[in-house]
Amino acid sequence: MPGDDRRLRIPRHLKEAAQREGRTAWLGTLPGTLRQVAETWSLTVQEPFQPGGQSAWVAPVRDATGSELVLKLAWRHPEAQHEAAGLQAWGGQGTVRLCAAEEFPETTALLLERCRPGTPLTALPETEQDVVLPGLLRRLWISPPPGYVFRTLQVMCDQWAEEFEAKLAAEPGLVDPGLAREGMALFRALPATADREMLLVTDLHAGNVLAAEREPWLVVDPKPYVGDPTYDALQHLLNCDRLLADPAGLAGRLAGMLELDAERLRRWLFARCVQEAPADPALLDVARRLATG
Repeated sequence: MPGDDRRLRIPRHLKEAAQREGRTAWLGTLPGTLRQVAETWSLTVQEPFQPGGQSAWVAPVRDATGSELVLKLAWRHPEAQHEAAGLQAWGGQGTVRLCAAEEFPETTALLLERCRPGTPLTALPETEQDVVLPGLLRRLWISPPPGYVFRTLQVMCDQWAEEFEAKLAAEPGLVDPGLAREGMALFRALPATADREMLLVTDLHAGNVLAAEREPWLVVDPKPYVGDPTYDALQHLLNCDRLLADPAGLAGRLAGMLELDAERLRRWLFARCVQEAPADPALLDVARRLATG
């Protein structure tokens, strides 16, 4: 275990996010949680990955057999509620394998397969990412298992729409009212009109895909929901530098690779750009272009 409780190293991105979002008290619980899972799972823990993510303490570990794994201590938040169940359902087909999981009041502990070399897909040009990500998504879109615990995409979209509308009520000038109404109407309506419902990743972008030995690329950090697979193309689109230049063309390219309805994907992209606009005003222009194009 890296040092004693007082010297537990907190990765920079995690520390900054915790300070920004009022989660510093949670950081104080990590040493005790780490000590407990290291003892339960007989782990030798190394220093955490730097600069790290914003919602989890993640470090390479070795188990009692000497196998190299990864320990993830994640702040419990709604989007990531069923990450372990999702990884179990996928069974390592396109994702990292789940070795063990344990829930604490404020933390989810996951023991995961380690990716070697672990290079993120962001190292490749976006046009090459366009090829890798659809290949992964087509494998990950599976029927949810019987008795599944996953929430529906409708639940997530309704919640995000309510949060968006609360922001606009507090700051009315953030988004044009007509655009806001149209975007949120679509955001609420689209999940109910899907012609199929699959297990979704919902947060699949190049930063959450790592180079590995077992498979060329493996997905990490899924946020599983059940619903319209067209939605799953959005996170990559929102992370593409090309989005601002040609949103309709980029959506059409990805829809073709995923064998999705291009118009439906453009409608989803429009709604999501409106929803994200308070945090990223540049997406307002994308939304306007999609609405008029």
